[in-house]
Amino acid sequence: MDLQPVHGIPALRADEYLVIGDLHIGIESHWRSKGFHVTSRTDDMFDSVIKAADDTASRLIVLGDVKDSVPGSTKQEYKEIPVFFERLLERFDSVEVVRGNHDTNIEEFLPGHVRIRSASGIRIEDVGFAHGHTWPSETVMCAETLVMAHDHPAIMFRDGVGRQVNEPCWVRGRFRDIPSERYESLPENFVIMPAFNRMLGGSPVNITGEALLGPIMGGDLLDLENATVHLLDGLDLGKLSGLMLSGGGRQRRGRKALLQNVE
Repeated sequence: MDLQPVHGIPALRADEYLVIGDLHIGIESHWRSKGFHVTSRTDDMFDSVIKAADDTASRLIVLGDVKDSVPGSTKQEYKEIPVFFERLLERFDSVEVVRGNHDTNIEEFLPGHVRIRSASGIRIEDVGFAHGHTWPSETVMCAETLVMAHDHPAIMFRDGVGRQVNEPCWVRGRFRDIPSERYESLPENFVIMPAFNRMLGGSPVNITGEALLGPIMGGDLLDLENATVHLLDGLDLGKLSGLMLSGGGRQRRGRKALLQNVE
């Protein structure tokens, strides 16, 4: 299976499949509860999905976190998620959702023709797909490449006066050649996808001493030091080990991240 990031959009083409993750539909309600007045961008996300699919992708896989609220749900989620997926079903021959940690009771929101998959992931040919917040299945881990979401990866840039800017990024690398107590075999390669919802801002992966999230990404199975980092426009930033910064913290939903993404 040929894996190709879509230029300028946090989506992955895998033969006839388009793969996205971390929609977090309803995040605007979260911000409104904090005093920020932002309008819904769910329609903008739909337009980005269609643009990323182009004329080549006929199937869609969503790697978790369709909804934003956990626990509970918002009126925005009940209103927008069903319509969003009904529109996707008009464009794609099949739509599948791999459960994420935010997808409690997701059955209440999705049309019946959307196939809901276990959080342990799915395997298609030589590629495994999982959200990343829990251990993938043995079948998924027997794939050649594992694709994950969940971590909202970004690269932090810091200038000489201390100003910091985060840019969403792809992280691609190899599994370490070490034995695993849980799995008989491990994939050779991994891909960590940037969040599809740009309102999330992203969490820097290049902060010294800050581990990634999830049992796979936050453990010792991935050779992150030698992983390569690419921006959404395809710019190759080189190895992650050469991009590390001290301090700064992994902030998922800070005020600065919001303001940067609504300008």
